[in-house]
Amino acid sequence: MQKVNGVGDRKVTRKVKAVIFDMDNTLFDFIEAKLKACRAVVEYLGVDGDEEGLLKYFLRGIHGFEDLENIADYMRDKGVYSQGKFEECCRIYEEVKLESIEPYPHVKETLEKLRGVGLKLAVVTDAMNGHAISRLRKAGLLHLFDVVVSADMTGRKKPDPDSIKLALQKLSVNAKEAILVGDSVRRDIQAGKKIGMVTVYAAYGDRNFHENRKGEADFVIERPDKILEIIKV
Repeated sequence: MQKVNGVGDRKVTRKVKAVIFDMDNTLFDFIEAKLKACRAVVEYLGVDGDEEGLLKYFLRGIHGFEDLENIADYMRDKGVYSQGKFEECCRIYEEVKLESIEPYPHVKETLEKLRGVGLKLAVVTDAMNGHAISRLRKAGLLHLFDVVVSADMTGRKKPDPDSIKLALQKLSVNAKEAILVGDSVRRDIQAGKKIGMVTVYAAYGDRNFHENRKGEADFVIERPDKILEIIKV
């Protein structure tokens, strides 16, 4: 068991048995993968616009962030919808998105070092289980995690802490014995704080990063391997 070390005038000395990671934009740049997938769809359709235009449809909140109906809406608005084209766009989108996933620099080595000192590792993600497993496998990281908990396993998404609680249960550790690492202050950091976990804000993965929100997490890291300094591996 490792001790979390204080930063500045904070004195955090909890025993740590596990580290729980968010997945998308914490372990790899998922937004970049989506952008590449959107670019491929737009190129296939041959319409005026760019990948960011299609990405905005996924960000609207009308359908889910990964709901393919967003592509259908985009096609209808561009006047190019047909069932056959839609099905091909979905195939292109999913194929390119998965193929574009690569772990951030230092992620794999960091996970290996954490495992090497006896820490248990888990992923808690709002993605569906099939997508989560596929992405982790493509990134070459799946074998490094003891537990993967997805939103469909609890029926609740973060910042509801149910998925994190399930991961803790599967790891046989309590909240005060684990660290939560994530790129979203609202979904990850606030969820971890609700159940008393030490929280680490992965600022490197947050494209909506706001300097004034850094204080909401116990620690802030600007690159993945900085977690090793917090735990002193």
